Amino acid sequence: MMHPDQIKQLILAGMACEHLSLDGDGHHFEAIIVSSEFVGKNRVQRQQHVNKILKDKFDSGELHALSFKTLTPEEWSAQRG
Repeated sequence: MMHPDQIKQLILAGMACEHLSLDGDGHHFEAIIVSSEFVGKNRVQRQQHVNKILKDKFDSGELHALSFKTLTPEEWSAQRG
């Protein structure tokens, strides 16, 4: 079982994020990840990028379920108005 802060640290160690929010109950987590690294990548490529960072935790079973939304800084800004 992982704590949301542990997952945040793994993501931040693997990529630069302009915004990262993550919440969960120890088994299921939801995240919003905003990064300029997503510029020019489609949704699948963005998810693959994040999944690669967390692969070891998924493979070991420490991390069971993570749903996430990936946005570029421009998309994040437009979404927030």
